[in-house]
Amino acid sequence: MKLKGLGDSKVEKLKSLTGNSYAKSSKTKLWMIRATTAVLLWTCLVQLTALGDTWGPMVLKGWPSRETLSASALDVKLLPMVPARVLPPKRVYKNNGYLLISCNGGLNQMRSAICDMVAIARYLNVTLIVPELDKSSFWADPSEFEDIFDVDHFITSLRDEVRILKELPVRLKKRVELGLIHTMPPISWSDISYYHNQILPLIQRFKVLHLNRTDARLANSGQPIDLQKLRCRVNFSALRFTNQIEELGKRVVNLLKQKGPFLVLHLRYEMDMLAFSGCTQGCNDEEVEELTRMRYAYPWWKEKIINSELKRKDGLCPLTPEETALALRALGVNNDIQIYIAAGEIYGGERRMASLKSAYPNLVRKETLLGADELGFFQNHSSQMAALDYLVSLESDIFVPTFDGNMAKVVEGHRRYLGFKKTILLDRRLLVELIDKYTNKLLNWDEFSNAVKDAHANRLGNPTKRLVIRDKPKEEDYFYANPEECFHPSSQNEPVNIMQ
Repeated sequence: MKLKGLGDSKVEKLKSLTGNSYAKSSKTKLWMIRATTAVLLWTCLVQLTALGDTWGPMVLKGWPSRETLSASALDVKLLPMVPARVLPPKRVYKNNGYLLISCNGGLNQMRSAICDMVAIARYLNVTLIVPELDKSSFWADPSEFEDIFDVDHFITSLRDEVRILKELPVRLKKRVELGLIHTMPPISWSDISYYHNQILPLIQRFKVLHLNRTDARLANSGQPIDLQKLRCRVNFSALRFTNQIEELGKRVVNLLKQKGPFLVLHLRYEMDMLAFSGCTQGCNDEEVEELTRMRYAYPWWKEKIINSELKRKDGLCPLTPEETALALRALGVNNDIQIYIAAGEIYGGERRMASLKSAYPNLVRKETLLGADELGFFQNHSSQMAALDYLVSLESDIFVPTFDGNMAKVVEGHRRYLGFKKTILLDRRLLVELIDKYTNKLLNWDEFSNAVKDAHANRLGNPTKRLVIRDKPKEEDYFYANPEECFHPSSQNEPVNIMQ
């Protein structure tokens, strides 16, 4: 009998040695199979043990550990299992055309505008092109949408509501490049009916419509509940910052939390705000002149002649650093708490910050918490820096804005959505009146402090109805500061007590 797998010469040799014994050759064959099997099994066991806990079954726990194996056995590197992201199903609808939008203003002004435009695109059944961000405003930030927000998440997370593309289809893109496009600013504070009746016919006619101003173009109240909830969904879920910004924001928050509770002070006392508002309290003559020149240098800042003192008494000026220090002390904020300054460069520098730093020595900024190498990428990109401040503001134990600008309002609303986290909404008109009385010795400290505390007892970001003033949208409550249609009934958090 021939043995499979051996050459003829070796067969003859085996025959001579075994005397052509069938029984002996069968035993030899069986022995070789067993030996080969044993070697293969041992090889498999060694490999499984080398891979250790990742792949090794529980039966191998008693075998030699990976440390006893040769280094070559550890060359295999396994990537962690990442669960597949489940995307919402695409919404299928007849596309009525394409909507191009150019946002204007700072980060949070553009953020709320993007939320509005997504909701409008959804209700008009059009395709939205990823928004263009403002690069020509005072800040001159060259950042594109994808430099600040996770553009792929933005597109895919909303695909069950509206179709969003990174750019126009080629044939339409060429028309736009040739200037064959209709451009217009929509009317401010408009109902969705305006977009159905006035804007949709233009999109259907021209196929592509460009809206070149998008701030405050949708009414605060009186809109369909689903539209209001979509505005929230975009704001709180779809507009996620890039991984780089998110990770750096988490790092700042962790550094602050390691030392205990912290307060974020949105100290809106930068040069552009003072020039725009005409508020010059505490500024010297040279600074007043500089701010005035700046105001006249920007033609789109319509108000030029401003009475600073009158505006301050009406509560229309941001609090100065000195006024802010008095307000925080009067409210009973502990003087040893960390205060993170969420702002750009403070006008007047150390001179204007001296009293605040004296009252609260644990003042920090992103520039003092992070190294130059970590912040280097964000330099000269004000919107990306503002995104970091936004993330830290959301996570703070207390948030205190000194002026009700766009960031103050949007963060206020986001903190309400996260469980009505404590936000002290300063009554500037009353505060400056009380501060003037205190500095003129018409009130002692206890009288001043008690009056400030009483005035703000119900201004802590608690649940409240949004104030609606018919035909006066600028005077009513801003939707994004209190998007009550989107709150969960039992979402209120327990506040951390850092007040005396």
